[in-house]
Amino acid sequence: MNENKLSYKNLIGGEIPPWVMRFIKDTGRGINAFSMIKDGDTVLISASGGKDSLALSLALSIRRKWLPINYSLKALMINWIEHPIDEEHKDKLKEYYEALGIDFSIVDEHQFPSSFKREFNCYLCSRNRRRILFDYAAKNNIRLIAMGHHLDDLVETSLMNMCFRARQDTMKPVQEFFSGKLYVIRPMILVHENVTRRLEEMYDIPAIKPVCPYDQTNVRARLKPIVRELCHIDKLTREHIYASYEFPSPLTACDISRNENKLT
Repeated sequence: MNENKLSYKNLIGGEIPPWVMRFIKDTGRGINAFSMIKDGDTVLISASGGKDSLALSLALSIRRKWLPINYSLKALMINWIEHPIDEEHKDKLKEYYEALGIDFSIVDEHQFPSSFKREFNCYLCSRNRRRILFDYAAKNNIRLIAMGHHLDDLVETSLMNMCFRARQDTMKPVQEFFSGKLYVIRPMILVHENVTRRLEEMYDIPAIKPVCPYDQTNVRARLKPIVRELCHIDKLTREHIYASYEFPSPLTACDISRNENKLT
């Protein structure tokens, strides 16, 4: 354990500070607002190994202890053969998920699919990852895939679509595929990225950033400082962009006011 960080096992054991409790409850608010998880469901977590998917796993595991319903959690990590994760970190991730009580699997896959015949990019990588997740879910009779996307991801996706694709569209809290045979859910859709970043900074969750040649040059990375600048003009910019989509259960004025003290 890093001497400068607290153990995540403290959180699992019930030593939960108020700000982490708010994070878990905000994740629960997202789940409840869109009826994402029901009694008896099995949820497959897309575990990239980054701070967001590990934070989501933590919230779903701890929250499950408090509920009158029960749901099963599994996590799948895709280890790109072209950019493999070292064995030491694999062991740390396995230990983390074992402590959370989540069935964890790692599959080795090629980042470049057999159909790859041109320049690779973030969209094609994401599409290939989703294909692998969908195939795994189908083989294991799982209908729910939980992604670690948060409110900042939604805002950045909105700006990418509007500015570069002329589309008023974004990622959805719940997204249906194959006529209801499979759903992608985003339980942290009301959570700010600074919360998952703080969790990584304060606790020894074994987050790893997989090698990506596009990490600092892709459009999403370049939009982050722009979003921060917009929030200097109005600190509720993220909430306003979210509310503009008028999802079935959008953030209300009360929710926006409630978040004021949490924003940067």
